[in-house]
Amino acid sequence: MSLIDVLKSGNYELIDVREPMELEMDGNIEGAKNIPLGEVEDRKEEILSIEKPVIIFCRSGNRSGKALEYLNSQGLAEGYNGGGWADLKATIEANQGTF
Repeated sequence: MSLIDVLKSGNYELIDVREPMELEMDGNIEGAKNIPLGEVEDRKEEILSIEKPVIIFCRSGNRSGKALEYLNSQGLAEGYNGGGWADLKATIEANQGTF
């Protein structure tokens, strides 16, 4: 499945790996869970227990790529790099109603 297919399904969990300060300064995506990259390892069980596709994003897609690589190595079944939050938010909003 592609990222767009997962978004269209409406069945996914969003995880934002930016720092809380970045969310306050830049904005966020409603409903996304904030787990900063530095906490991903400590909170891996919480993430691995999610029973639907997980879309991880950050500011540019770099940190989410690192988080996804780590989680995949720990057994994450269905993870996607959502890239930068602004682009992902625009994609979600542009397709609301078509999903």
